Amino acid sequence: MIPDNTPVKQRLHITFGKFDALRYTSNLDVAKLWERVLRRAGLPILYSAGFNPRPRLQLASALPLGISSECEILDVALREPIALDGLAERLQAVSPPGLRIMAIVEVPVRSPALQTRVRSAEYRIRFLDPEAVDRDGLRERVQSLLSAESVDAQRERKGRPVAVDLRPLIYDLYLDDQGDLIAHLAVGDQGNMRPDELLAELGLAEQPVSVHRFKLHLADTE
Repeated sequence: MIPDNTPVKQRLHITFGKFDALRYTSNLDVAKLWERVLRRAGLPILYSAGFNPRPRLQLASALPLGISSECEILDVALREPIALDGLAERLQAVSPPGLRIMAIVEVPVRSPALQTRVRSAEYRIRFLDPEAVDRDGLRERVQSLLSAESVDAQRERKGRPVAVDLRPLIYDLYLDDQGDLIAHLAVGDQGNMRPDELLAELGLAEQPVSVHRFKLHLADTE
């Protein structure tokens, strides 16, 4: 929560997309890119105090390299309020290729930190060599995965293997009419599962795919 004596006069949530070559840009570099975009657009960004002031920006959720998206969210703190009319066009005019502004909304100054509200994400996984994928066999593996009580896997944590159960992190999974795999997976502080982990569990780790994140689910602020 933002304290009562906050210098924050306005908070914005900017929904944006990462496309084309930008999907290979790290989250740290995306944050730096956004700082440049906001400065070029003349927004009154609020900076932290101290010897190394940083802009008060926060991305909702880390996006793995190589994944495109249309639902990333940036939380921006401003030192003075601005009008939203025409702001999306203003930002888009100074944005690099691959960065697309989808929506901008104002949120309460004292609402919870954006990262604490992220709960899950939906992905579209497209197979780049469709003939190499047995769709009927894949549907059977999907059903087997969804009906399993647990899905044991190993993750590395601080250089050590740790056993985890991936099943609670898979909310929904199915093949759509185009043959794409649609996955609703846990994301955030309460649990996280990457699309590459899912593909490995389905025996598709070596299949060439394109992955697109099309929806982020946030917890209610009520």
